[in-house]
Amino acid sequence: MIKIILFFCLSAFLYASSPKFLMPNEAFIPHAKLNEKMQIEANITLAKSIYLYEDKVKLEIIDSTNSITLQEVISPKSVKHDDTMVYLESPSFLVTLANKNGNKDIKKIDFKISYQGCSEQGLCYEPLSKTYSFDIESSKLSSTESSAPIKKLNIPTQQTSSQQTLKQEISQTDSIANTIGSGNIGLILLSFFGFGLLLALTPCTFPMIPIISGIIISQGEGLTTKKALFLSIVYVLAMAIAYTIAGVLAGLFGSNLQATMQNPWVIVSFSAIFVALAMSMFGYFELKPPSFLLNSASESRQHRGVLGVAVMGFLSALIVGPCVAAPLAGALIYIGQTGDALLGGMALFAMSIGMGLPLILVGVSAGKFMPKPGHWMVMVNAIFGVMMLGVAIWMLSRIVDAYVTMVLWALLGISFAIYLEAFEKGIHIFRKSIAIILFIYSTALLVGALGGSQSLTKPLEFLKPQASQSKEKAWHVEFIKVSSIQELDSVLAKNKGKKILVDFYADWCTSCKELEEVTFANEGVANKMREFTLIQADLTANSDAQKELSAKYGVFGPPVILFFDANGAVMKAKTITGFIEPVEFLKHLNQI
Repeated sequence: MIKIILFFCLSAFLYASSPKFLMPNEAFIPHAKLNEKMQIEANITLAKSIYLYEDKVKLEIIDSTNSITLQEVISPKSVKHDDTMVYLESPSFLVTLANKNGNKDIKKIDFKISYQGCSEQGLCYEPLSKTYSFDIESSKLSSTESSAPIKKLNIPTQQTSSQQTLKQEISQTDSIANTIGSGNIGLILLSFFGFGLLLALTPCTFPMIPIISGIIISQGEGLTTKKALFLSIVYVLAMAIAYTIAGVLAGLFGSNLQATMQNPWVIVSFSAIFVALAMSMFGYFELKPPSFLLNSASESRQHRGVLGVAVMGFLSALIVGPCVAAPLAGALIYIGQTGDALLGGMALFAMSIGMGLPLILVGVSAGKFMPKPGHWMVMVNAIFGVMMLGVAIWMLSRIVDAYVTMVLWALLGISFAIYLEAFEKGIHIFRKSIAIILFIYSTALLVGALGGSQSLTKPLEFLKPQASQSKEKAWHVEFIKVSSIQELDSVLAKNKGKKILVDFYADWCTSCKELEEVTFANEGVANKMREFTLIQADLTANSDAQKELSAKYGVFGPPVILFFDANGAVMKAKTITGFIEPVEFLKHLNQI
């Protein structure tokens, strides 16, 4: 395995060291908007090692009446590069308009940005341009003499508040990608380590807690805190390597290895592994390789334990936690745009270590507070066996009907309540209380499943009066489902001129379901979302058509929310990656 990792790292280094030229739409990303003062805020986001010729940047108004003109243009200072004045960083422009003829009937104008630049690696791009249409209130524009020259001010971007606002008008993922491109490796690694610590609090990593705890507990007698720490570190390092490899491959080739690992056969196989681990913890059998593979009993047991923990950590990263968050997407965008797999991979590794630090603490705690051999050991093993079965059911929920999932949870809960002797006499009051509560809740789950409910938190909601149900349905939003470029293009064409929201979703994505159950279900959010045409791009099957759809919009994995303007263009700065709380999402929607 070490040889494979070294080979991959060497290959990635060689790949990163060779020149890679970006497509024009990757090297230059223009953006423009009209603010409340009827000023145009424009910028051109430059990829790493890309620069722009100052004299090739042209801003102009296309107005058939020849009434709306440029009165003032505020732009950043350029620098001298090979005897030519260029922009080495993404330039931002603030354009003030004037109504020279005083025509109050003008309602619409076109704004055109023209530009040309080169790559530090030796490639110069052909001249490019992009045109934006804006609805204006010409009465708010100042008048000017027709012969008055355009006033141009070249000042640092940070000196104007309007340009500061514009500079912030990039998506969170692009901002994180720019952080990697800053060149400060220490800051990059520290930032991504911090991102990882925050991601450890998301639902995507929660299933790993019973996994690592169960692995540590299953080591049996003789487990010390030192050994628990060592095995926990092995698990987290394997998880980090998996995230790094999958992320680098996704960034370089645009493939989502985690989505590939959500194939139903893979899910069923991995669920079966957890069921086997649970049965082992219940004492039905001991998981171990055939005796003819063991040379030395003591050495083999130790190596088997370390290798097993490493394999579980590696697979857990790919199968148990497949959600995409803004830091992960930012690193993938950076790798995809620059080809710098080495620095991008280092950032992903630091993020994974941050995600794994709480898991190390969990693993050490499981070893430190592990009871001495006896009846309590049997009970602890049983508890973690049930947790392993819970992980298996949680994974199966991605590919089976919600009814089946609720029945499985109900059967597991009822069985465990009976194991805890819920209805036996002479049982400790605390244990008996937990067992009875678990039995009641699990029974409610079973009744809810039979009654058609699909909610684990409200299994008996089908018993509510019809009026209450209709009120809750008023908070529910309906999406138009698509799964290919052709389907999405068709819906976009039919809704041109409207505000459009596209939610990239998958059944196996935990954060996607959290968005649906928490954010989209919020009353205020649901009411605001009705102002948009709502489209949901389903990536569950990871088919070729779905891969093409993801690749077209630079989506490395769900959840991602895109917004389209009235002209059908993606509002890149408004893109949301990962879970977002209802209050923040409502603020975001109000800015569209």
